[in-house]
Amino acid sequence: MQSTDFIVARNDLKTCRTIVTELPEGNALPADGLLVKVDRFAFTANNITYALLGEPLKYWQLFPAPTGFGIIPAWGFGDVIASRHPAVAPGARLFGYFPMATHLVIGAADVSKRGLRDAAAHRQSVAPVYNAYARVGDDPAFSGRQGDYQALLRPLFMLSFLVDDALAEQAHFGASAVILSSASSKTAFGLAHLLQTQRPGIRVVGLTSPSNTAFVRSLGCYDEVVTYDAVDRLDAAARVAFVDMAGNARLRAALHRHFGDHLVYSGRVGLTHQDGSDDAEPLPGARPTWFFAPDQIRKRAREWGPGGIETRLGAAWRDFAPRLDGWLTVTEGRGPEAVQRVYLDTLQGLIPPHEAHMLSMAS
Repeated sequence: MQSTDFIVARNDLKTCRTIVTELPEGNALPADGLLVKVDRFAFTANNITYALLGEPLKYWQLFPAPTGFGIIPAWGFGDVIASRHPAVAPGARLFGYFPMATHLVIGAADVSKRGLRDAAAHRQSVAPVYNAYARVGDDPAFSGRQGDYQALLRPLFMLSFLVDDALAEQAHFGASAVILSSASSKTAFGLAHLLQTQRPGIRVVGLTSPSNTAFVRSLGCYDEVVTYDAVDRLDAAARVAFVDMAGNARLRAALHRHFGDHLVYSGRVGLTHQDGSDDAEPLPGARPTWFFAPDQIRKRAREWGPGGIETRLGAAWRDFAPRLDGWLTVTEGRGPEAVQRVYLDTLQGLIPPHEAHMLSMAS
């Protein structure tokens, strides 16, 4: 059996192609191995962040590819078609991190009724959340359009949830407003929703491009929407926290210089801007730092105990998910050509913010 894989050049993301790899079958699978057919996966601008940070955050290690190339991970669904694990039968449906490919071999471990873990050696240096698979065959929350929303937004919403939690834990560093760049992005408007509905007294400001302004305003979760070329009109006397979803060094510098010491937090979450620049010199205000979600997960897992994160995240998701029908249009694409087209359009920033893509490498 063969798998069709979509690979990208690590040092030139515009270079991409499809390859075919050989797969073990039946008894040729390793002990406790599963052969999974990748059914469908979500692709958003966040996947571009995975590629841009593939080396330092070890995303390239998840799914091996030829030298110089990588397979971008994506949240989605797969069906077990062969199994050598006694507790996982063919037909089991899994939700988790999959390659942009038609198949994946998983070394099943820690199997329970709720899920399992991929124990493949090359995956063990990444955060555990990326190796976990939920068993969702009987869960209506993971079927149909609701399942698409889980793949498209649940992992991103978890990031929104963790950023919101970390900011609230620090009383927003004394800020009266939180500014979000790339306000049309799914992680940004998830965070904006949480701030608006759960953090009274915090003003939510969204920064976006002129072409996305109408969409961002239509979401109704920002108190103010400002285009990137108008940030100098923001009240420089206000104490603000900045959550950077795009990684645009020029924008970050402009905000730091505009607010000076009134910029009390500068957190970097995303990296979809690709001008290759970074902070060339120290900036006034809080020092820009990366927000690393697994650190907050580990912290809260210790403090909240078993199930604590899932319970709180689930409650927040149930409030958020019903709004998505009015915000997003889900588009499906099948086959390598469709996958490549959506990938390149996303890489070049050509996807309208209301479009959400569910893809499959199978034609």
